[in-house]
Amino acid sequence: MAVMTDATRSHLWRRRVTNWIALAASLVATAIGLFVLGAILWTLISRGFDGWSTAIFTQMTPAPGSSGGLLNAIVGSAMMTGIGIALGTPIGLLAGTYLAEYSTEKLGAVVRFINDVLLSAPSIIVGLFVYAVLVVPAGHFSGIAGALSLAILTIPITVRTAEDMLRSVPQDVREASVALGAQPWRTIMRVVYPAARSGLITGSLLAVARVSGETAPLLFTALNNQFWSVNMNGPMANLPTVIFQFAMSPYEDWRALAWSGALIITLFVLLLNVGARLFAPSSSRGGRP
Repeated sequence: MAVMTDATRSHLWRRRVTNWIALAASLVATAIGLFVLGAILWTLISRGFDGWSTAIFTQMTPAPGSSGGLLNAIVGSAMMTGIGIALGTPIGLLAGTYLAEYSTEKLGAVVRFINDVLLSAPSIIVGLFVYAVLVVPAGHFSGIAGALSLAILTIPITVRTAEDMLRSVPQDVREASVALGAQPWRTIMRVVYPAARSGLITGSLLAVARVSGETAPLLFTALNNQFWSVNMNGPMANLPTVIFQFAMSPYEDWRALAWSGALIITLFVLLLNVGARLFAPSSSRGGRP
């Protein structure tokens, strides 16, 4: 039986002390993060519900000193976000499929580098790009430009998540499909996509959550509209811009609507995350090759 020497005991004691210190520091950092997050959520919920009423969902954004709601902003955000996701998600999915299934080492590295640059670039740069390419030649702001800016922001997120999820599918599954005579494109469509469906859906919902609260690109593209309008070829109201404008105003009723609008976006993102966790795994199990 081995005898523990004094040097061994001292070494083990130092390791235990180091482990306790690291554990305590991690717990303190976690507590600080949770406290800050809880304070933000409490402030948002308490102030957001103060101005909560049915008028928010039934009336237009008001003039200063009058009552109103956020109906035109909610509808405008829904339209631009929906079109942006519909444009950006297929492009990102196909690009991620190329990186995971077809790309060569050198070209794949270049595409990943460009995608990482777009993923980390400030959203205001995308807004300025769309402003210079679409808004200036057209001579006016538009919901189309806003949707295009959101689509550009969606692409790099979808590319990254699609590639990661497709690469997580075991290679043996692909080889089994090819051994049965399936062509590569059919293997991807009938085997790889269903196997990675849960991750692909989650990535798409994360992209929606990311772009639904973007303000900077919409300031340069869709701007705002105080009145009801579903014309995508003109300025269109949207929640992020309305929140920015109302929160900076000196009018108390506008600031109350800004808090309510921020709460609406937060609840929307929360529902997306809950839906991703509840429905994506079941749809993945239900898929068949």
